[in-house]
Amino acid sequence: MRDYLVEKLVRVGEHRVDEMLGEGRFVDEAGSAFTRSSSFTPQTFVFFHRDLPVETPVPAGIGILYDDDRILVVDKPHFLSSIPRGQHVLESVVVRLRTQMGLPELTVAHRLDRVTAGVLLLTKERKWRRPYQEMFARREVFKKYRLVAPVVRDCAADGVVVTKNGWQVRSRIIKERGILQAREIPGEPNAVTDVTLLAQHDGLGLYEARPRTGRTHQIRLHMQRLGAPIVNDPFYPVLLDIPVDDFSHPLQLQAWQMGFTDPVSGQPRVFTSRLGLVAWQ
Repeated sequence: MRDYLVEKLVRVGEHRVDEMLGEGRFVDEAGSAFTRSSSFTPQTFVFFHRDLPVETPVPAGIGILYDDDRILVVDKPHFLSSIPRGQHVLESVVVRLRTQMGLPELTVAHRLDRVTAGVLLLTKERKWRRPYQEMFARREVFKKYRLVAPVVRDCAADGVVVTKNGWQVRSRIIKERGILQAREIPGEPNAVTDVTLLAQHDGLGLYEARPRTGRTHQIRLHMQRLGAPIVNDPFYPVLLDIPVDDFSHPLQLQAWQMGFTDPVSGQPRVFTSRLGLVAWQ
């Protein structure tokens, strides 16, 4: 069994596997610990808790916008992951609030990028996950984002149409596994965003973006297509090497408002972020 664990847990490493076996960290379904000399048996379940990464606390709290028996709606701050993933486990909305509120089944109904702030919907119990997650999958949720970027001048880029209220951007976006940046390629558009300039000063604009589709980094790529990349974007137009514990330059993108018809009660719901964008204050 020891050799099998070493082969399968490449990221953990041989030395750490041996240490964990010595600590009794690998157990079977009955809770009995495996040792270095335990024999390998096919179809055996092995349980263990992986080592948590060392995490720098995100210096911001989570605002509560709404709370009932089924759902919790929060104002996610910049730099806090929605779910435990990779280097961000304790510093995630789900883990923080499960602990603080005593809700072991709490989970997100959708996701926001770690660097994006704003309205995030969570379900409190497993039985409520499906109706709310499917609501997002069917694109029945109306979303508005706010962002700060340079003022758009004359834009003649392909896929950009001037509208009564601003611009509509259409393109084909793909995101390849293992590559941090998404990219636009020729072909039938699969991403559409409506963009409106709400106000401007000193060469910067406050924009509202209304995505009609949900591609990875869609708003960020479409603002770049307009010639106005979002302020403090660490991915576009250039991928920047920023330390994970550097919270000094938050991406100026916010999930500002969310609206939907509650799939359980049938009531209309609208939630608006109370956070601001520092580049516009």
